[in-house]
Amino acid sequence: MPREMNNKTITPKNDSIDRQWFLVDAENQTLGRLASQVASVLRGKNKPNFTPHLDTGDFVVVVNAEKIHVTGNKPQQKLYRRHSGRPGGMKVETFSSLQERIPERIVEKAIKGMLPHNALGRQLFRKLKVYRGSEHPHAAQQLKVLKLESTNALVK
Repeated sequence: MPREMNNKTITPKNDSIDRQWFLVDAENQTLGRLASQVASVLRGKNKPNFTPHLDTGDFVVVVNAEKIHVTGNKPQQKLYRRHSGRPGGMKVETFSSLQERIPERIVEKAIKGMLPHNALGRQLFRKLKVYRGSEHPHAAQQLKVLKLESTNALVK
């Protein structure tokens, strides 16, 4: 005799989703570890009402993007490519040169790559704000400091 399952998935309503603002300091953080944890907060995976097809996540403000670091030879070997759409329009730039020029783009690209590659991912990406220094225009939102899990095995 089959049992009746009572596990129903509850879809949260838009007005019941509590969106908060978090502040992340990228100083001395490893790029990939920071990006995966920020992407998880943007998606709302840290909340009990997480729903994969809905935006239940929070806003995240990342400051000190120019002080992020990567391990190994990535500053010289990691490449960032962009294309103008014209023939011969491929531009290639190393991590270190892009970090000098536009450090915000490095953090944005890393986080965007960890979000869904569809309309939901584009909606989630709009809730990410990245700034070069420690100054940001979001003081009115009463930002909460987001403590990232420090799993850096190199520093003991």
